Amino acid sequence: MNRTMLTAVNTLGQLQKQVDLIGHNLANAETSGFKKREASFSDLIAQQINNHSSVESEIGRLSPLGIRQSPGSGISQTFMSTGQGSLKNTGRPLDLAFTKENQYFKVLVQEGGESALRFTRNGELDIVQAGGQWLLATKDGHPVLDANDQIIAFSDQVEDIKMDRSGTMEFRLASGETQVSQLGIVALFKPQFMEAQGNSLIGLPDQLDAGVNVNDIYMDLIGANRADVGLEQGALEVSNVDVGQEMAQLLTTQRSIQFQSRSITLADQMMGLINGIR
Repeated sequence: MNRTMLTAVNTLGQLQKQVDLIGHNLANAETSGFKKREASFSDLIAQQINNHSSVESEIGRLSPLGIRQSPGSGISQTFMSTGQGSLKNTGRPLDLAFTKENQYFKVLVQEGGESALRFTRNGELDIVQAGGQWLLATKDGHPVLDANDQIIAFSDQVEDIKMDRSGTMEFRLASGETQVSQLGIVALFKPQFMEAQGNSLIGLPDQLDAGVNVNDIYMDLIGANRADVGLEQGALEVSNVDVGQEMAQLLTTQRSIQFQSRSITLADQMMGLINGIR
């Protein structure tokens, strides 16, 4: 296999990852609070090929002595685009939408029998019954945490809900009692540290690199910082995926795949001609 084939094969593998990423974005175009992911490409580490054995024999040469050839192009990084999505009014009291970027609800997820902290901007909440009590949860059944990292639970059914823009919710129970809770909300500073956890959830990796401080990644919005929270009741934030832009990117990627495939075909034909020389 010659270098043209190696370069094309390496690039094809990276382009397929780009197609998978675009497909993931398109599949979640209607998911509330979903943030698309984008990829950037760069040349792989180039290798220098010295085409002459002696530097002295090339004294006075103006062109470079060696040939630098990259083995292809690769995805240098994938990152989450945190741009604000448009709001869709629903009129449902338990539909909440952030009006500011990089703010997330805190939810509790059960994984392998253990509890894990996750974050989401999907404000399609519900009140579910579990273990003899009523809980405020996401549409997937994950309990929503309050500002003190406690599950928001009720002793009776909830009949009415009110909320201000800072995320303080007032619940009127069927028993006539009133319960006030502050939603657990964080401000995300470095989204590149977050990993997608499925169902519009994100979270920190199991192991952070040494020297990385969690407080530099996100901050709990409590106390005086509650004034920075921007929430709207009776609305949902739609995905920030632009279907038209994603389709255009998909077409561009497909053209690149066709080009690389054609390169392999041409290289194979050239090798066939060379092998056929007698």
